[in-house]
Amino acid sequence: MDWIDTEAYRVPINGRFDLSTQDPETKDNGLSKLQAEQLTREGVERLAELQNILYADGRHGLLILFQATDAAGKDSTIKHVMSGVNPQGVKVYSFKQPSVEELSHNWLWRYSSRVPARGFIGIFNRSYYEEVLVVKVRDLIGQQRLPPNLLGDSLWKWRYDDINAFERHLTNNGIRVVKFFLNISKEEQRRRFLKRLNQPSRNWKFSPSDLRERDSWDEYQKAFEKMLCKTSSVHAPWYCIPMNRKRFGRLVVMKIIVETLDAMNLSYPTLTSQQRAAIDAAHQSINY
Repeated sequence: MDWIDTEAYRVPINGRFDLSTQDPETKDNGLSKLQAEQLTREGVERLAELQNILYADGRHGLLILFQATDAAGKDSTIKHVMSGVNPQGVKVYSFKQPSVEELSHNWLWRYSSRVPARGFIGIFNRSYYEEVLVVKVRDLIGQQRLPPNLLGDSLWKWRYDDINAFERHLTNNGIRVVKFFLNISKEEQRRRFLKRLNQPSRNWKFSPSDLRERDSWDEYQKAFEKMLCKTSSVHAPWYCIPMNRKRFGRLVVMKIIVETLDAMNLSYPTLTSQQRAAIDAAHQSINY
């Protein structure tokens, strides 16, 4: 996958990012289905190897976030990219509408308790970024029963600040954060919705709320762009992944995750002299 330049998909940290200029139909250099499958197998093997070292190393964790419009391919991307990892070392969380108990706590509470421990990979399928997306677009902030002095236009700036501080806190504690915005066109979303409607095996994936959210497409695009501009950082970068062609987008995601783990300089623990002596003794015992 050397021909994939992952830096081309990284959202700049200078606050200047125009989502409308990002082509969700980015060309895949003529990548065939067979080639994509081979590259996926190679990537899965490398990711499995790095996950094993991550667990043994025990000094780092990895939090992977996925945000997107409906039908952008979050579920299938997680399924394909993480297909070879040890399920004991990976936990996936999908955040739905908050419960009464969750609403009574600070808005980061239900997310922070699911951050992976060191040695593990955690995946958020939707995340605390919903608090500056659906809550903002649908004007759901009233459900959180905040004091009146905390409401107003400054609220969203405070939330971006809280997110950046939270992600810096995770990084300072050995938890690397990498974030993916899966970018599809409105027309591609329409085609995928039609598949859900026309194919019985996909009917279960359709919800009337999908169409209600689609009616707010432009508002969501603005909210996504603001999110990307305000919260892409050196320690917790956003990547805007073109997903009209799923097999190409998945390869980009996989390569970024592999590069992120590689950059941690992971290693198996160095054995002490006592541990080596115990291994030598075990060898002699077994070979006796």
